[in-house]
Amino acid sequence: MFPDRGDQLKATTIRRVQTESTTGSVDSQRVRLTLTISVDKIDFDPQGGLLRIRGRNIVENRYVKMGMYHTIDLELNRNFTLIKSEWDIIALERVEEACDITKTADVAAVVLQEGLANVCLVTQNMTIVRQRIESPIPRKRKGSVTNYEKGLYKFYEQVMQSIIRHVNFDVVKVVIIASPGFVKDQLYEHIFAEAVKSDNKTLLENKSKFLLIHCSSGHKHSLQEVMQDPSVQSQLADTKYAQEMTTLDKFFKMLNDDPDRAFYGWEHVSKAGELGAIGTLMLSDELFRSADIATRKQYISLVKSVRNSGGKVLIFSSLHVSGENLNQLTGVAAILNFPVPDIEEEELNNNNSNGKS
Repeated sequence: MFPDRGDQLKATTIRRVQTESTTGSVDSQRVRLTLTISVDKIDFDPQGGLLRIRGRNIVENRYVKMGMYHTIDLELNRNFTLIKSEWDIIALERVEEACDITKTADVAAVVLQEGLANVCLVTQNMTIVRQRIESPIPRKRKGSVTNYEKGLYKFYEQVMQSIIRHVNFDVVKVVIIASPGFVKDQLYEHIFAEAVKSDNKTLLENKSKFLLIHCSSGHKHSLQEVMQDPSVQSQLADTKYAQEMTTLDKFFKMLNDDPDRAFYGWEHVSKAGELGAIGTLMLSDELFRSADIATRKQYISLVKSVRNSGGKVLIFSSLHVSGENLNQLTGVAAILNFPVPDIEEEELNNNNSNGKS
């Protein structure tokens, strides 16, 4: 869970400070100190796997004056204290999920085409491109394919080394290799031929985790179609991400086949909520990071209302492809237990009334 603007963050950090000796000479040195800042800006570095959080110092310190800006880098397993003016139900649930290792079911995915590969890690809350590989493959020439084969070998070798470097097989449940055509099959054959040659026990012992899937391209967005593949979903049925993809797919199908049971946008969804009609509520986590407190509270109220009515609530991560898709639908959508055509009719009547006035 990301901190929000206005939160207070207390953590140990490093700062370069200048000190003046009794003789007047100035010395510069790096000092480890504990600061408390008011969060102003948050950046996530997916390659380094850390948060860069910038803000003003709000607690007097020997080296840093009140109000001075400082950036704290939070790496994995770093201790810190986060203080919010209000810990709402969504924030508390995100903390609980992040701290419960049994709820983490990680996936590695390589989407590729000849000369292009994206090596991704799919965690419970985000999809991270750990490495993008681009390697030019010479064209096949009549009578000679040597340069083409050399280029292809180099490309597959780069992808294999990236998998070895970035995939923790003690955690990862499945490694998906997806591509158009036979590129996935050729990469798979290359990986395990080389693993046998070099006696790479890690790869050989985890061979059963590899799953080959067809996709349309080697770009990251192809991961969406990969995750909707039935063979993938059957292996990942217990993961949050797979649940999100399945639910979103069901929503789009219902929007087409039974539109009176599928709505998106605050106006329509909140009205469905008032009627107790929502079976599944889908919300983007971006809504709960809104700078407007009133907006955050209205969505928290909707979550409580749907749960009290026996409905299911899914909070989508905007760092997943599923969350990106939901954000294109305003960030809020719902599948209803029963049709409510009156919602759209009411909006149509309101628009007609406004047009006549």
